[in-house]
Amino acid sequence: MTTLLVSHRLHAERGSDIAVRAQRLGIALELVVLPADPESRLSDADCARLELAFFSADVFPQYSRQFFSTVRKAPKLQWLHVFNAGVDHPIYTEMLARSVRLTTSAGSTAVPIAQTAITGLLMLARNFPRWLRAQRERRWDPMRPPDFPRDLVGQTLLVLGLGSIGGEIARLAQALGLKVIGVRRSPLRPGDPVDELHPPQQLAALLPRADWLVIASPLTAETRGLINADMLAQLPKGAYIVNIGRGEIVDEAALIAALRAGHLGGAYLDVFEKEPLPADSPLWELPNVLISPHNSAAAQGNDERVYQMFIANLERWQHGQALSNEVRSTSP
Repeated sequence: MTTLLVSHRLHAERGSDIAVRAQRLGIALELVVLPADPESRLSDADCARLELAFFSADVFPQYSRQFFSTVRKAPKLQWLHVFNAGVDHPIYTEMLARSVRLTTSAGSTAVPIAQTAITGLLMLARNFPRWLRAQRERRWDPMRPPDFPRDLVGQTLLVLGLGSIGGEIARLAQALGLKVIGVRRSPLRPGDPVDELHPPQQLAALLPRADWLVIASPLTAETRGLINADMLAQLPKGAYIVNIGRGEIVDEAALIAALRAGHLGGAYLDVFEKEPLPADSPLWELPNVLISPHNSAAAQGNDERVYQMFIANLERWQHGQALSNEVRSTSP
């Protein structure tokens, strides 16, 4: 009998379906359900039986402590599947150190995040901050030359991190007529939606060519603080930044200084060094900044995509096949 840890909500909504699918795969599966009270804990005996665990989106954040307290006390745990894509939290390093196999749901939110990023880009490109300010002030303020924005066609977008999210952003940007330069460690593959692809070591040399810098890379020791004051200074005057990766990749004080000085034309930011973004952060009031609360992935279809990824991996697990999106290390 294989035991799988699931949330109480997932059990209520999907328990029957999981049981049916497991039966079809020939898996004798028992679901061990996380208590509905986040202050409650599974017994040590139940923890000792756990072999698989599914960290679904409904667990975060209210039940996260309860969930990971449980898996920490599960000596037989073999595989943990998580709804998120990023694995920069120390708990994942801890799991890997215990030889627990770790798979993510990378790609499940690529489309909504990319659409949000492109929405931010278009709002900045079309000078929506000006119109939104005028709307709040009930003021009729049409743009006149020389305030007209530049055409997007022919501008250059530099994507730092060409994974599933960065790749979808690149695809949409090309459809808008931008020239797209990708930065990724792995070489060019057929179908990559970029005009050029370069390794991370070339980033500083590429920045002077970028009208737009999109940050879509994970947070690693290599990327933490990568976009510092020197890097920002390499961007041409009036360039824009879109960050849907991790806030810690950018030196926030340097970003604020570049925006205030007018070196940068503006920014759309979904992630920040400290979250929630403090109420006294200057970013809230900068006229050329658009902010969302680390929420760019919000979409009703995410849970279904994550669930299907888990089920597909459960089948691979049963047949001894390689698992999709398996994490080998949290180091760069």
